[in-house]
Amino acid sequence: MSKSKIADIVASMAQPIVEEAGCELVDVEYVKEGGSWFLRIYIDKPGGVTLDDCENVSRPLNDLIDEKDPIPHAYYLEVSSPGLERPLKKPRDFEKAVGSLVEIKLYKAADGKKSFVGRLDSFDGDTVSLKTENDEICRFHIEQIAKAKRKIEF
Repeated sequence: MSKSKIADIVASMAQPIVEEAGCELVDVEYVKEGGSWFLRIYIDKPGGVTLDDCENVSRPLNDLIDEKDPIPHAYYLEVSSPGLERPLKKPRDFEKAVGSLVEIKLYKAADGKKSFVGRLDSFDGDTVSLKTENDEICRFHIEQIAKAKRKIEF
């Protein structure tokens, strides 16, 4: 079974547990790093995620994964906040980030660049508009974006 299929299965299992804990499921990653497999569950809520929130998701989710057994080998389960530089993956993430400073990396260069930083001006479900520090508006179709994340402002 593919990594993305396992992540999708675990996401569907995690969704009700995360909601019951009063949080939002941000992302599920299933990756191999340094010879070990990691199942990472990212959760968020207004005001931030606490250690208790992570525990309230981790324990029942771990039990459910053990019961359903969708993962064929040993792995480490991690439940955490997505962090300050939260990745933008879902349309809802882009909608919530309008007005925020973001970094967008493209699959293919546009105007000779693959990386853009600016304020997320708008998102209509298909197109992201970014206002750069030079007041230039850059528009990208969601399919062009390889990675997007919030940037910390000091």
